[in-house]
Amino acid sequence: MTKVIQTDKAPQAVGPYSQAVDTGDLIFISGQIGLDPETQKFVSDNVEDQTDQVMKNIGAILEEAGKTYSDIVKIGIFLDSMDDFQTVNDIYASFLTEPYPARAAIEAAKLPKGAKVEMEAIVKK
Repeated sequence: MTKVIQTDKAPQAVGPYSQAVDTGDLIFISGQIGLDPETQKFVSDNVEDQTDQVMKNIGAILEEAGKTYSDIVKIGIFLDSMDDFQTVNDIYASFLTEPYPARAAIEAAKLPKGAKVEMEAIVKK
């Protein structure tokens, strides 16, 4: 049975989707952007602050699911500019420990609400 995971400690969905879905074996966390959960606005216009907030938003959803960053098995990173890859990578890595999850990182033509970075995650149960 599929269970929706929802927390007020992460931004509310900006469309018809759930923050995360628990399928019983895996949890799928929807793409998170650098929105402050209280204001639903970007924490700033720079990629550093947005990346930090993205990881905090993922962390809040993990906490609601009773999981931690170490339970993530795959992350997808979407950047509005691949020039920001190293900056995003450094901040992303500061939230994780080895063994690191599998990952893909791509440059996207446009991200929701004009975000600089978006991340989605798959979490083991």
